[in-house]
Amino acid sequence: MNSLAKSLLKSVRRGRSARLRSSSAGSGEQRARSLVLGIETSCDDTGAAVVDDAGCVLGEALHCQNQVHLQTGGIIPVVAQRLHRENIEQVVQEALRVSGVSVPELSAIATTVKPGLALSLGVGLQYSLSLVNRYQKPFIPIHHMEAHALTIRLTHHLDFPFLVLLLSGGHCLLAVAQGVSDFLLLGQSIDIAPGDMLDKVARRLSLRKHPECQSMAGGKAIEHLAQSGDLERLTLPLPMKQYRNCNFSFCGMQNLVNNAIAHKEKEEGIQEGEILSCAQDIAAATQHAVAVHIIQKTYRAMLFCIKNSILPSKNAALVVSGGVASNQYIRKGLQNLADANDFAFLCPPPRLCTDNGIMIAWNGIERLRAGLGVLHSTDGIRYEPKAPLGIDISKRVEEDSIKVPRLKEIRWLAT
Repeated sequence: MNSLAKSLLKSVRRGRSARLRSSSAGSGEQRARSLVLGIETSCDDTGAAVVDDAGCVLGEALHCQNQVHLQTGGIIPVVAQRLHRENIEQVVQEALRVSGVSVPELSAIATTVKPGLALSLGVGLQYSLSLVNRYQKPFIPIHHMEAHALTIRLTHHLDFPFLVLLLSGGHCLLAVAQGVSDFLLLGQSIDIAPGDMLDKVARRLSLRKHPECQSMAGGKAIEHLAQSGDLERLTLPLPMKQYRNCNFSFCGMQNLVNNAIAHKEKEEGIQEGEILSCAQDIAAATQHAVAVHIIQKTYRAMLFCIKNSILPSKNAALVVSGGVASNQYIRKGLQNLADANDFAFLCPPPRLCTDNGIMIAWNGIERLRAGLGVLHSTDGIRYEPKAPLGIDISKRVEEDSIKVPRLKEIRWLAT
């Protein structure tokens, strides 16, 4: 059974259970439900789902390209585009079939149009517009990061405002969600994202050749090996310590790790591409440095929001989402940070942290309810590979110059 067939089979099972939950909630439902089809193709996953306005996932399907890109050492945009084109029809039709909903019954079609890989976004937009125009349905363009941020409102009862940290292979940002399509951007990565850095370190360590990591994506391989590593064997200075802002930087950290790997290879007398005996230690130190950098910036964001009454002094919440949020070491550090500062800590389940059609459909439901960005004409609609989230107030954060307490707890929080 190929990967598409396996993923679609899983989707059928999930869709059936979701429909059972929905029907058990009340079979005598009279009012007309809002039904949104969500389509996601921003990077290397082709996802589709049908969600109703009660938050019931009626059907979904997902095709992952992980194994293909693992073989090539990274995502190649033209390959991702080809795979999206080959699979989008099957994925969307399977999500609809499992849901028992036909396109004419949909209230709207929601699709990721920004940000992401241009070639990938184009496939999803083109397919969606063909459905929209054929069936004369409203179209809801979705900001990928907004969808990640609002997924928590599908899985938990959470009111605005809340602090959100989005961590993935392509993005890293801190923002306050004040409402649907209403965000204050506190800080973001000025270079690469943490997931990208972890993947690159894994490639530099040649972890695909490691007997324990051959089928794992880079970030997963780092997390796995780090469990048996000694993070004290390699000290990595934290970046941007002199800047009292909420921006992130991982490029310099990656260079330091690469230099350390080269030094260890020389010590052990091996060539690049061979496995170091201390690969576990390097993985542990790298993961730890990434976690502490993220924790310190998040800590400053908390202090800034409370000081400026952007979040309530009581019952504030920290939401963490995106693919890197699945890393249990980083998640545990952030959990402890939230606990120490009386913040509720909320994460979507791991399968909803990575890219999927459910989060796009749910974002569509949120926008439909709020009457925001629902288009009845798609003239001039374009995808946007780069697109900021909300209003950027990162300069104001820096001007406040909030010092994060240098406590032992900061290190403890990530251990």
